[in-house]
Amino acid sequence: MELLLAIFLVVLTGIVAIAFYYEHPKAEIPHGISERRKLYVLHYLMNFGLGLATFLDKVGVISEVHLLRVIMETIPPLKDSRLLIKDLRFERVKVRIYQLKTSNKNLRRGILYFHGGVGRFGSIRAYERKCRYFCRKTNSVVVSVGYRLAPEHPFPAQFEDCLTAAIHFLRTAQDHGVDPSRVVICGDSSGGTLTAAVAQALVNRRDLPKLRAQILIYPFLQCVDLNLPSYQQNKGVPILLKERTLVLGLKYVNVDLGIIEEVFKGCHVSEDRRLKYQKWVSPDYIPHEFKTRGYKPSPIYLPSKEVCEVSEPMFDPVFSPLLAEDNVIAQLPETFILTCEFDVLRDDGLLYKKRLEDHGIKVTWCHLQEGFHGTVFLALFGKVVGFRSGAKGLQKIVSFLRLL
Repeated sequence: MELLLAIFLVVLTGIVAIAFYYEHPKAEIPHGISERRKLYVLHYLMNFGLGLATFLDKVGVISEVHLLRVIMETIPPLKDSRLLIKDLRFERVKVRIYQLKTSNKNLRRGILYFHGGVGRFGSIRAYERKCRYFCRKTNSVVVSVGYRLAPEHPFPAQFEDCLTAAIHFLRTAQDHGVDPSRVVICGDSSGGTLTAAVAQALVNRRDLPKLRAQILIYPFLQCVDLNLPSYQQNKGVPILLKERTLVLGLKYVNVDLGIIEEVFKGCHVSEDRRLKYQKWVSPDYIPHEFKTRGYKPSPIYLPSKEVCEVSEPMFDPVFSPLLAEDNVIAQLPETFILTCEFDVLRDDGLLYKKRLEDHGIKVTWCHLQEGFHGTVFLALFGKVVGFRSGAKGLQKIVSFLRLL
């Protein structure tokens, strides 16, 4: 037994060393982030978790994605006796509903929350604190959606579940004490992607109440250009490194990872698509102040027919909502978009903001000058883990919700 324990400790030490040696040189902690040391430690711990998951996957103990899910499930929710919480199903989809116990004669606002996790991990439990926070601070009925995860349930099952939950909630809002004209959908990271896709899918549904608003928290919105200024400036900034973004995205839509370098070069975009999408996705539409930290126009490479064919799922507006047609964008509800300065996805949010505003959609924009990807998720985990930028983002979201 002692020998096995010793071997286990040696292996763990090796994983830590490998994670530190290979991953830390890739990390760049910008001076614009005031709590740099904390982010460095967080990055180290995250790399340790990823390294452990990869090792245990390779030796056949547990798959990488399942270990990451287990780790996220260990996040303890904060007890709150003021809330009434119940688990239900909206048709086939698991949901958890949060509402204040205090009686309310008037119908409340409803918030449908889609969690992040690149469609492969994340859960209702992992987002328990955030949903309870929104419920308390805005006196809303919050519905957290436990959509099915890949790879067991391939893309676009995640979107289908979120859409099913949204339709059911809009139809039955009053049964849950919610005003059907005050339903808001919200999500962070890939949950923001799902939010945007669901809002687009609902624009032509004349049989349902219209969404009151959508809230997109540092969303992934396009895969046409992964060399926008934010990708160049923040390629090594934790938590979402540039290469990690694409690896996770390709795994989500079940596309071969062997095309990564070609995608970074833009060889996955056919000439026809390049001509069509350049009016929506271009560094020319990024304001100058977001290029001052450094930006170099990328060389144009010829498309590869084989890579273009393999990459087909990446251009589905469900995966890349920024690529939706103008007649869809023009019908979207009022929108809140949160971006972070030190996030590879910053410019996705800026481009979507421009498209919406060009079509007359009211947009409230919150830019966290010291923010990085994931800071809002971490905001409710205490001073040891939380960052001031994340707390500011939460306050801005709450202020927006209270006005709806």
